[in-house]
Amino acid sequence: MIFIAVRFTVRPEYRDQWLTLVDGFTRATRAEPGNLFFDWSRDVEDPDRFVLLEAFADAEAGAAHVGSDHFAAGLEAMAGAIAATPEIINAELPGRDGWDAMAELTPRA
Repeated sequence: MIFIAVRFTVRPEYRDQWLTLVDGFTRATRAEPGNLFFDWSRDVEDPDRFVLLEAFADAEAGAAHVGSDHFAAGLEAMAGAIAATPEIINAELPGRDGWDAMAELTPRA
């Protein structure tokens, strides 16, 4: 599995529009055959910061994503709304295919 975390700092005037701005990119990526997840979160302390957690089945799926038309269109849409170059963690996690259950916490009955 290829796991990617990206932090985006957006311009304040785009903070309330960000998820709408990236909606087409998000839906298209989630529909890719090799996509395992593609989830956005907003920082609770900085309303201008968003975090994207994404994963792809393998390097080929990741390469197909980066080579897609919707990836290029997504970057173009985001470029005018970001305040800084995004920060990224990109790691290959061999033998993984998604989320595991957390061992330390379970719901109470």
